[in-house]
Amino acid sequence: MLDQGAGPPVPETPRRPSGTGARLMRRKPVELLVAEGGQGAGGDLRRSLGLWQLTMISIGATLGTGIFVVLGEAVPDAGPAVTVSFLIAGLTALFSALSYAELAGSIPVAGSSYSYAYATLGELVAWVCGWCLLLEYGVSVAAVAVGWGQYIDELLQGTLGVNLPQALSAPPGEGGLFNVPALLVVLLAMVFLLGGAKESARANTVMVVVKILALLLFCAVAAAGIREGNYRPFMPMGMAGVSAAGATLFFSYIGFDAASTAGEEAKNPQRDLPRAILLSLVLVTVLYCLVAAVAVGALPWRKFEGSEAALAGILHSVTGADLWPTLLAFGAVVAIASVVLTVLYGQTRILFAMSRDGLVPAVFSKVHPRSGAPRANTVIVSLFCGALAAAVPLGRLADATSIGTLFAFGLVNIAVIVLRRTRPTMRRSFRVPASPLLPLVGLGLCLWMMFSLDAVTWVVFGAWMAAGTVVYFAYGMRRSRLTTADDSPSKPASTEE
Repeated sequence: MLDQGAGPPVPETPRRPSGTGARLMRRKPVELLVAEGGQGAGGDLRRSLGLWQLTMISIGATLGTGIFVVLGEAVPDAGPAVTVSFLIAGLTALFSALSYAELAGSIPVAGSSYSYAYATLGELVAWVCGWCLLLEYGVSVAAVAVGWGQYIDELLQGTLGVNLPQALSAPPGEGGLFNVPALLVVLLAMVFLLGGAKESARANTVMVVVKILALLLFCAVAAAGIREGNYRPFMPMGMAGVSAAGATLFFSYIGFDAASTAGEEAKNPQRDLPRAILLSLVLVTVLYCLVAAVAVGALPWRKFEGSEAALAGILHSVTGADLWPTLLAFGAVVAIASVVLTVLYGQTRILFAMSRDGLVPAVFSKVHPRSGAPRANTVIVSLFCGALAAAVPLGRLADATSIGTLFAFGLVNIAVIVLRRTRPTMRRSFRVPASPLLPLVGLGLCLWMMFSLDAVTWVVFGAWMAAGTVVYFAYGMRRSRLTTADDSPSKPASTEE
């Protein structure tokens, strides 16, 4: 529920920890997190985003991924019950979204769940969360960019009658050498982000409108091809298949928390961030379920196998014409570009917060004084994600992103419970109803969906966590600003046990 009378958090008295174990559990006070908001090396982030822009950022980061790219992988697992899979994934996201809404209104900073964990669960857990967010945001940019090339190919085929060379439009292992379109869309997003948050938000809003219209166009045209028999059997792979598809489709919902990474660039973050997070999630879930229901009604579920551009194929089979698939392909090209733009934005802001805390190199928190954007951060992240997109197949990327996301979301649900107990008098602009019950349900759903993913994904996740642990003890723990308390004399580092 919204609390319109919420104000700044009530100050807490920090206490110094001693010993290695205590250093790992030290927490960064909420007041210090908020006081440092917007401050970077060389310049400050600018507060220029209102409720509309924040909502568009969340929708831009979310809407399109599951429908335009991953739907073809999920339907073979769930059959026509893929709509139930979307609902399960959306419900899982909703419980976590409630927790995000409370913390985003209470701790409106760029670090998202990384900063929430730092204030509640300690530095080591915050690092683990931030490391997961690198997987969630950075790798998902690459995964989405891979799907962009599929629709570029559809668009070129429909307009010019040509196809991209396989060697230059697919990564190694999928018949290609280098996915040039995937790299291109990441670099295009980088150019927008270098112009600043306000300019990027304007471009994103236009793209979001285009992709919503494209999906509504698909529903209107493809509805003519719906056959009742295509919905039977409704659940051919049983609940296990629905659950597995839901875990994969959770990848489609990771963008709803993108607004929380804009906490230091929002005009009124306490009021607007919770609203933007919840509003975007509801709108996206409705559209996902609508499009999925029409898609499986218009095309037998067995024919979805291996199709990464499934919606365009459905329109072609229903109408027999090239016009509608071409229009949809254009919408998908815009839609996926919007996802890349907004998720890449979130990744740079999380690294900005981690850098300001000293856990990653200072270059990631350097802000250009004219544009108000972390330029070096943006270029480095974009080049990394672009290279990954050009060289790694989509499927494994999507599952690896899902498990990192679910882990981070689980920590956010725990953080809400902890902050309610440790800071019960702190004013909040939004409160999760029925806490701690709903955060615990959100945590349970995240764990359930994590264990629905296959063993290979867990191996990848374990290796990523092991690498993160090495990096933290070798670099982050020693360079943390809570360790080097004299890094900023005007703002001495504070810790609490």
